[in-house]
Amino acid sequence: MANKHGKKFRAAESKVEAGKFYTPLEAAKLVKELASAKFDETVEAHFRLGIDTRKADQNIRGSISLPHGTGKTVRVAVFAEGAQADQAAEAGADVIGSDELIAQIQKGEINFDAAIATPMMMAKVGRIGKILGPRGLMPNPKLGTVTMDVAKMVSELKAGRVEYRADRYGICHVPLGKVSFDEQKLVENYAALYTEILRVKPASAKGKYVKSISISSTMGPGVKVDSAIQRNFMEA
Repeated sequence: MANKHGKKFRAAESKVEAGKFYTPLEAAKLVKELASAKFDETVEAHFRLGIDTRKADQNIRGSISLPHGTGKTVRVAVFAEGAQADQAAEAGADVIGSDELIAQIQKGEINFDAAIATPMMMAKVGRIGKILGPRGLMPNPKLGTVTMDVAKMVSELKAGRVEYRADRYGICHVPLGKVSFDEQKLVENYAALYTEILRVKPASAKGKYVKSISISSTMGPGVKVDSAIQRNFMEA
């Protein structure tokens, strides 16, 4: 069967030692070195967890503000009226509105990457749940995006707050930053994320919780990280 990857990917993959588990710092350096695209690739961490997502209490989902952000410009929409709409504007929200914003979205005009709503707006926002939900844009109280303090959440999203969610295979795919970040920033973001993943371990999860971790760039191969390294993330 033909290899579906191109020459650049295969050349990069050959530099990853088979069966080796790298320290977070080694992995970050290698991912940066192997990135070959002409654009600034996103660096992503992949956590394979020993959970059963068919069980409600093992559906891991949350958000965290990374110390150095993600390097991505995040366009934020806020469903709000009155004082909260004014606060959202002052905080730098890109799109603010109520009925008129909902009407735009119903027409297919979605020009934002994250959405926040005040609790009072959720009855209206629910009308477009089928549009926003599949795109991961539905405001959610568990993630802090249904709130009266819209200014704080706008600032956090702009600064690099990321959402993590285990897919049906128990894997969380989470952005750590850009290839242009120096490795120390990538490792510090990784450390914050790893600590958060450990924090939300379900009480009912059995066996080994963190089964494997890998880091990769958008177009690059995965680099396995030693999941036993929990404290000294900057170890080389």
